[in-house]
Amino acid sequence: MYATSYHRASSVEDAVKLKSAHDEGKYLSGGMTLISTMKQRLAAPSDLIDLRHIPSLRGVRIEGRKVTIGAATPHADVAASRELAAICPALCQLAGHIGDPHVRHMGTIGGSIANNDPAADYPAGVLGLGATVVTDRRSISADDFFTGLFETALAEGEMVTAVTFEAPEKAGYAKFNNPASRFAMTGVFVAKTAGGVRVAVTGAGSSGVFRHSGFEQALAGNWSADALSNITVDSSGLMSDLHANAEYRANLVKVMARRAVASAG
Repeated sequence: MYATSYHRASSVEDAVKLKSAHDEGKYLSGGMTLISTMKQRLAAPSDLIDLRHIPSLRGVRIEGRKVTIGAATPHADVAASRELAAICPALCQLAGHIGDPHVRHMGTIGGSIANNDPAADYPAGVLGLGATVVTDRRSISADDFFTGLFETALAEGEMVTAVTFEAPEKAGYAKFNNPASRFAMTGVFVAKTAGGVRVAVTGAGSSGVFRHSGFEQALAGNWSADALSNITVDSSGLMSDLHANAEYRANLVKVMARRAVASAG
């Protein structure tokens, strides 16, 4: 690793001030991706600004049906939230199957969506729920937030502070995970919301997480796994790698979508 300076921010304002003072600095939350890339000398930030000790960035808060999750909230806290489980158990289930216990206790929802790994779980949940990503500058709809492979709508120096959404009527998540990394080789999040049905797919698209309009239309007319039986998933635009080719992933998208709907009830 290259030399770097460490800063522990005490508030969002403090973190923004530190970042503005160090052009080559990076925000650090769980560090699941950043620390690894630094160890491989693929990243060399001059300064690390630790966000984990900012109280306003941690915790799951629920007001009626509105859910707010602080960006620095670890996956394990989301998985263990009884209040969230009462109105959106699918997101608890998603968080509880990310990586291993170490990753779940260190990794955060804000870090995951800001990194936008094409095989990460949270992008599917955030997009599937039609959530809003709140930053230190603005609010961004999930449909506008994820823009490509490891790319988001975040501007340079912009920090995710929370994710908010209205709890869905029904929701489910199913993934076929890589047995070594536990990343999603394909994962599908389905949600029946006040604004309609949403289906988000992760781990399969060559450009990252995406919505599947064919599944959404079918489920809007008939919320059941059987409604997806006759839909063919186009393999063009899907990833092929040493774990699975595009055709295999196309089949996984359909299988995981059916399982997600079944789990949602």
